[in-house]
Amino acid sequence: MSLTVYAPASMGNVGVGFDLLGAALAPIEGSLLGDRVMIAEANAGLTLNTTGAWAHKLPANPRENIVWQCAEFFLQRLGKEELGIALTLEKNLPVGSGLGSSASSVVAALYALNEYFDKPFDEQALLALMGEFEGKISGSVHYDNVAPCYLGGMQLMLDLPGRICESIPSFEHWYWVVAYPGISLSTAKMRALMPDSYDKSVVIDFGRHLSAFVHASYRQDEALALAVLKDVLAEPYRAPAIPGYLEARDALAELGMLTSGISGSGPTLFSVTSCLETAEAAKAWLEAHYLTEGGFAHVCRLDMQGTRVVASEG
Repeated sequence: MSLTVYAPASMGNVGVGFDLLGAALAPIEGSLLGDRVMIAEANAGLTLNTTGAWAHKLPANPRENIVWQCAEFFLQRLGKEELGIALTLEKNLPVGSGLGSSASSVVAALYALNEYFDKPFDEQALLALMGEFEGKISGSVHYDNVAPCYLGGMQLMLDLPGRICESIPSFEHWYWVVAYPGISLSTAKMRALMPDSYDKSVVIDFGRHLSAFVHASYRQDEALALAVLKDVLAEPYRAPAIPGYLEARDALAELGMLTSGISGSGPTLFSVTSCLETAEAAKAWLEAHYLTEGGFAHVCRLDMQGTRVVASEG
């Protein structure tokens, strides 16, 4: 038996919901923006090969790769360390991009392993495991990338026993333009830019904006959602550390984009519109003015499927 699993890119925070909101991305042209993991039977032991455009950014030692560590844990947990398993990670997301790169690898690996071994973990247990392993890379356990990557759509983090997250309605006519400029920024370092404490008024604004956005999502009140889709916790401190971000945000507003923000901890930005023509114009501007070597931009909808098997034999 062999199978291939795809795990989509994701936006953590979605601007308004620091660590509490995330969304999966699907380019409208049909490309798969995310990592893939292939798993197959082997003669003996565990092997890991890496391919893809960003494989050269991964550790040279396979044992240091999070996909290897996911597989090692799985085999030990099932008491099947003697089994031969061959894994291949197709690394299609840049490391430190703000697109949930580590989450995509972790989610694809654990989903593939769970499918291969007839689903020993249920959905919530597997999601908790995904958060734990992703946290080993980002420095802390948070689900705003792994949850939408795994489950698709827009996910609100609850972090309650047995209810880690819940999906919330999205605005299906929105286009999400995302642009990765071609540089990498450490999630841990970008988190360190934020203050240890906030003024009470800022905390109140954060709660007001997030609750209003969730309310607007259920009411499908686009004007309200756009009015409160702003980041008062992280963007004021992170924006100056992302080359060209502030200039790009202003230019996108002039083009008619409805709102813009930082995807995850950056440097990828996102921008929202309900007009495809405006989205394509924004993409073109970003390609000309925001991207450096290795960068890319996509016009996306939200990926409602989440992680899935894209090939299977045996």
